[in-house]
Amino acid sequence: MKVQFLASSVGKHSTLQFLSSFIIDDFISIDAGAIGLLSSIDVQKQIRHVVLSHAHIDHIASLPLFLDTVYDTHSDCPTVHASEDLQNCLQCDVFNNRLWPDLLHMPNGGSPFLKFSTLADGQSVQLGNVRLTPVSVDHVIPCFGFLIEDDQAAIAFVSDTAPTQNIWDRIRNVENLKAVFLEASFPNALQQLADKSMHLTPHDFAGEVDKIGRDVSVIAIHLKSRFRETIVEELKSLGLAQLEIGKPGHTYQF
Repeated sequence: MKVQFLASSVGKHSTLQFLSSFIIDDFISIDAGAIGLLSSIDVQKQIRHVVLSHAHIDHIASLPLFLDTVYDTHSDCPTVHASEDLQNCLQCDVFNNRLWPDLLHMPNGGSPFLKFSTLADGQSVQLGNVRLTPVSVDHVIPCFGFLIEDDQAAIAFVSDTAPTQNIWDRIRNVENLKAVFLEASFPNALQQLADKSMHLTPHDFAGEVDKIGRDVSVIAIHLKSRFRETIVEELKSLGLAQLEIGKPGHTYQF
């Protein structure tokens, strides 16, 4: 399984993550924060499934740009996989002919711009050779983490969330679990803000790693850019042998 952690910044500070997008095996995107900013249109056109965790802007920001770029009247459109609540949010708040044209109902003579597929907690979907299972996590709005499996490996995305439990129960006995991508949004000094916004600090991060109950690679993601250096220092001070700091622009192989 190939996982591309998309970069979302320009200039010399490319390690900063402002937007969230991961591309699985070239054809599945987990969230759409940055996919519409990829400079290669051919790479964008390979993405046939966009799987959305929740409605916050850093996870959906470039979805309208992406759909506009890859649109082709003579070929099938991408599928956007999202909860019913998130689908309603996109229809009312994004594709509303104010923020962006209503791509869902735009009259045309060919293929639609997108089609929706509804995600439900714990119900797996098969996307090519990849099985994807959404699992509810604990955030300020409804949000999914994801278990992603193929014949060779399994990985989990756990972002965005406060301390949670369901997804750890789900993945604990999964064979071939190779890695967990886990958020660490705020430094420990901002624990109160992390609690209110339902994100993790390095202190919380350590507690979530304990819940995994297995020795797998844990890749820290969703580090707030302004506090990145402090968060990295605090994560490294935990002494977790399996810890890796996520690198925007890097491709992981599992």
